[in-house]
Amino acid sequence: MSTKSLSLRIDEELLNKLHIVADYEGRSANSQILILIRDCIDGYEKTHGKIELESK
Repeated sequence: MSTKSLSLRIDEELLNKLHIVADYEGRSANSQILILIRDCIDGYEKTHGKIELESK
């Protein structure tokens, strides 16, 4: 699996709070965002079924 970049616009206060949560969890902000995304997808798939991606 290749790694892709994503540019994100985020309010400064929200970003500062994200850094506090990430520091508390012993993670970088990037790692914290990845965990939040994975949790979101897991929740979606539990409700709606596994997301199947087309092979290239």
